[in-house]
Amino acid sequence: MPNPVASRRSAPTALRLLSLLVGLCMALPLGYLLLRALQGDAAQAVALLWRGRTLQLLGNTVALTAGVLLLATLIAFPLAWLVVRSDLPGRRLLLWLSILPLAVPGYVMAYALIGLSGHYGFLNQLLGLRIARLEGLAGATLALGLYTFPYLFLNLRSALLAQDAALLHSARSLGHGPWSCFFRVSLPGLLPALAAGWLVIALYTLGDFGAVALMRLDVFSSAMYSQYHSGFEVRQAAWLALMLLGMTGATIALFRQIPTHPRPERSGLGVAARHQPVRLGRWQALAWVFIVLVVLASVGLPLAVTLFWLSRATTALDAPALWNSIWQTASLALPTAAVATLLALLCATLAAWWPGRNADMQERAIYFGYAIPGLPLALAVAFFSLHTIPALYQSHAVLVLAYCISFMALAYGPIKNSLMQTGRKMHDSSLMLGVSPGRSFCRITLPVIRPAVFGGGALILLMVIKELPITYLLVPIGIRTLSMEVFSRTNEGMMLQAAHYALLLMAFSSLFMGLLLWQQNQRSQSA
Repeated sequence: MPNPVASRRSAPTALRLLSLLVGLCMALPLGYLLLRALQGDAAQAVALLWRGRTLQLLGNTVALTAGVLLLATLIAFPLAWLVVRSDLPGRRLLLWLSILPLAVPGYVMAYALIGLSGHYGFLNQLLGLRIARLEGLAGATLALGLYTFPYLFLNLRSALLAQDAALLHSARSLGHGPWSCFFRVSLPGLLPALAAGWLVIALYTLGDFGAVALMRLDVFSSAMYSQYHSGFEVRQAAWLALMLLGMTGATIALFRQIPTHPRPERSGLGVAARHQPVRLGRWQALAWVFIVLVVLASVGLPLAVTLFWLSRATTALDAPALWNSIWQTASLALPTAAVATLLALLCATLAAWWPGRNADMQERAIYFGYAIPGLPLALAVAFFSLHTIPALYQSHAVLVLAYCISFMALAYGPIKNSLMQTGRKMHDSSLMLGVSPGRSFCRITLPVIRPAVFGGGALILLMVIKELPITYLLVPIGIRTLSMEVFSRTNEGMMLQAAHYALLLMAFSSLFMGLLLWQQNQRSQSA
C-alpha cells in the first residue's frame, strides 16, 4: 500500500524529471542562440550594436511601445471607470464589447486600417473620402493600441472593483476634493493593475511582427526576420534577437520599479464598502460618444472593412483552399493545446503539492518562456534544431515545442491556483484507502479542477490560432494557417483574398472568447 505520508514529503520521480525537462526545453534553445551570436568577431558585434541602423531600430521600437501604451491607457482607463463606477445602463454588454477587441489580432487590425485608407480603400470607394494610407509608426501604433487596450482594461476593472469605498469617504471627510481623492487614494491603489497591464502590452508590442511588417515600420522584430529570411546574415539576426531579448528584460525590470507600495489599506475587518454609481447626468451623452467610437474603431472597423472586401468579390470562393487552411490550423492548434495543457497540469501539480526549489525554478522557466517575444524564440528553436537534429527543422514537433514554450504559462497559472484552492486532503485520504495515486488524481482531483484545465487549454488553443511570428518562421513546408494567409495576402495587396481568412479568424476568436467568458461567469455564479 502506498505511504501517503512519504508521498507528501517528496514529489514522484517522474514529476521531478519532467520539471528538469521543462527547464531544459526553455533554456537550451536560447542558450544556443547566445552561443551562435557569440561566434565570430567581437569587433563586428560591437559595430553592429552601435551602427546607425541599429539605433534607428531601437528608436522606432521604443517610440512604438510608448505610443501603444499611451493609446491603450487613454482608452482603457475611462472605459474601466465607466463600466465600474458610473450609472451607465447596459454595463454588462459594455464589458463584453470592451473585451471583444482581443478577438481581432493586431495584424487583422492592420489589415482593416490598410483596407480603410488609400485610393482603393473602404472610405474612398463608398464615400469618396480619400485619406492617406495608414502606415509607419502611426499606423502600427493605432493597430496595436486598438488590439491591446483590453489587457489594461481587465486589470483596471478588477482593481476598481476591489477598492473600498470607505477609503474615499474618509478622504472626503478630511476635506479632500474629487481630484485630490483620485491622486492620493484611488490612483495609488491602481498602480499595481496599471503596471501589470502596461507590462503585458509592452511585451506584446516588443514581440509583434505582423502589424509592424504590414505597416512597413522597421523595428527589431521585422529587421530580425528580414536578416534570417535572407539567409546571408544569420549571425546578425541572432544579435538582433539578443538585443530584443535585452529590451524585454529591461522592460520587465523597468515596470518592476513602478512604486506599488505603500497603498491605501483598510483599517478594519468585514465586507468592503461598495461604491455608489456616479450619476453622469449631462455627461452621459459624451460618455456614450466615447464608447461608440472605441467599439466602432476596435470591432466595427475590422468587421466593416472585411465585409466590404467580401462584397467586392467577382469570382467564386476558393472553398477547398479555405477548408485546407482551417484544417491545417486545427492540426497545429489542437495537438499544441493538448500537449501544453497536459504539461501545465503535471508541472502545476508539482508546484502546488510539492513546493520547493525545483518547483520555483520550473515556474520561473515557464513564465520566462511566456515573456520571450515570439520571433526570438522561433529563431532560437530554429537554430537549435538545425544544428542538433536537422531532420526536425520545420516539422510539426518543433513547431509544437515552440508553441508549448510560449503558451504553457496560460494554463499553468489557473491550474496551479485551482490545485492550491482544492488542496490534497481528499487525494491523500484515497491513498490511505489503497487507491493508486494516478487513479486518485483522475477520479477525485481532476473533476474539481476541470474548469481551470479546460479554460487554460481553450486559451492556448485561441492563442495558437492567432499566432503569427512563431508560425511564420517554423511552419512545415506546405502548411498555410489562417494567420499566415491573412498576413501574406495583405502584404501582397490582395485585400479581397485576405478577407475570407480574416473573417474566419475573428469568428473563431470571438467564439472561444465567448466560451471563456461564459465559463468564468458560470464559475462565479456557482461560487
